[in-house]
Amino acid sequence: MKEGLLSLLGSRRFAPYFLTQFLGAFNDNVYRQALILLITSGVVATTVAPNTLNNIGLMLFILPFFLFSALAGQFADKFDKALLIRRIKLAEIVIMLVAAVGFYFNALWFLLALLFCMGFQSTCFGPLKYSIMPQHLKNTELVGGNALVQQGTYIAILLGSISGIVLNMEGSGAWWAPAGVITIAVLGWLAARQIPAAPPADPSLKINWNIFSETVRIIGYAREVKSVWYSVLAISWFWFLGAAYTTQLKVYVDDYIQGTEMVYALLLATFSIAIGVGSVLCEKLSGKKVELGLVPIGSLGLSLFSIDLFFSYQGLPDQMAGANGLMSVGAFLSEPAGLRILLDLFGIGVFGGFYIVPLFSFIQQRTRSSHLARVIAACNILNALLMVLSAVAGIVVVGLLDISIPGFFLILAIANLIVAAIVYSIVPEFMMRFMIWVMTKVMYRVKREGLVHIPEQGPCVLVCNHVSYVDALLIAGSVQRPVRFVMQKQIYDMPVLNYIFRTGKTIPIDSRERNPQIYDAAFERVQEELDAGNVVCIFPEGRLSRDGDIGEFRNGIEKIIARNPVPVIPMALQGLWGSFFSHKDGKALAKVPRRIRARVALVADKPRAPDTVTASNLRDAVQALRGDRL
Repeated sequence: MKEGLLSLLGSRRFAPYFLTQFLGAFNDNVYRQALILLITSGVVATTVAPNTLNNIGLMLFILPFFLFSALAGQFADKFDKALLIRRIKLAEIVIMLVAAVGFYFNALWFLLALLFCMGFQSTCFGPLKYSIMPQHLKNTELVGGNALVQQGTYIAILLGSISGIVLNMEGSGAWWAPAGVITIAVLGWLAARQIPAAPPADPSLKINWNIFSETVRIIGYAREVKSVWYSVLAISWFWFLGAAYTTQLKVYVDDYIQGTEMVYALLLATFSIAIGVGSVLCEKLSGKKVELGLVPIGSLGLSLFSIDLFFSYQGLPDQMAGANGLMSVGAFLSEPAGLRILLDLFGIGVFGGFYIVPLFSFIQQRTRSSHLARVIAACNILNALLMVLSAVAGIVVVGLLDISIPGFFLILAIANLIVAAIVYSIVPEFMMRFMIWVMTKVMYRVKREGLVHIPEQGPCVLVCNHVSYVDALLIAGSVQRPVRFVMQKQIYDMPVLNYIFRTGKTIPIDSRERNPQIYDAAFERVQEELDAGNVVCIFPEGRLSRDGDIGEFRNGIEKIIARNPVPVIPMALQGLWGSFFSHKDGKALAKVPRRIRARVALVADKPRAPDTVTASNLRDAVQALRGDRL
């Protein structure tokens, strides 16, 4: 784990919150697993089938997400989030005290009814869980925070399930399970007391108690920004996939692997831990910025490993079953096919982490802070809906159509590719960021210095030397905020690059003599972007360098700043001269690449006040930043 994540875990603005949500997820699963064992153990006499009771319990837990998410989102936006979390954790203690009585007397239906109360508590906590992070974390810490939360959640689910089995073991279940859930709830409340204050985002909000009209309204908030809306849908689709895999995994082990309970536990643990591993790797690969380019990689990896899961179990020989007719963990791991299944589930989990972490971070970054909790609430409603549809899909595909579990996994893999194609075609920003990420990670190793000088909010102009056709991609892949580039029209129109530039809202420009209409339109677009509080980057040389030196800066930058007096940040690219995309040794793109993963650097300096800016002194500043490294 990176030092940055460790320091985040040690900070008071994150550690108490992380521990609170970890213990909450842990306790939910201790309770549910203990209840499942009570249902399946035969201790309580009932004529209702165990599978039916499990489904009733799942329904009771999910139902509050449909009914009360709209109210929970409003409360999370209107009141101090830390205060609400403490009150929710107090409610959890009360629920667990009541549950302790139910466990002691083996009151099955009473405990099932309490699942509705637990679902209500989780519904109230859901919008707070993700909307509080942007208040306590910097933009550069959002990805790391979400990575740790995802990792912690899945590890808590795994450990909670195991602990529920241990605490409810024969001969001690009457005392250990109730004592366990109460203790965990108290620990969660103590952790919540240490969470720093999180002032309300919209204290003037008037609560709408009509859950139906408010549900429609908060979904409308989620739809305000198209890219945010499709990110919400993509997250809900991930919950559909995750619910499908985890629900069918037990039957997959019993009927196709013919393994013991320990084999099932091994596969479930592999899947859960892998999502945590993928989440933490996502923080490293994203360079501490919200990197949507990892989402297509995640969806592709999910499908490829799911497709392989369709074939992998077929290599397990029947004779490996033990004396009880079931395959042990040792026998399973001794077979190449067993290791292949394990690798497939690990791959699905890792790429699931790549998929989910950037999406949550993106929603937190792009949603208006006054509405964030309600957008998260809308996401929770859709998550619950997709989980229910996942169960329905399993019943129809496996039960009614009599398709095998491996066949169901194959259908999920193909459906995931179709969903990905639809989402990425409607919101091309995903594929644009993917292409930038691949370009900047495969072709170059970029060292970044001084980018902290770029303000986190508000308009500003970046000026940089122009060395290669991929300068804009390297800058876009390095700067935390979305950047609007002013690009020479000949480069803007190039195949492949044109798709990236159009998607990134690049502003094409041409000379006034050659195309005065495009020239004037470019300055109007720049003013619109700066008025909207965005970052604009220009290359004042107006063309690519032909000799590696920095050319004369044209006076267009002075015209922009005269019309829009905003801070100007000088930047310089180092080490790109001589690359495949530069003009050294002939025409760019016409020579054989000589350097793969070349070391380059992007260096920024302190902002210049608008009234001090001239084309000449900006060129001097960029020249000094670049130094002798062409």
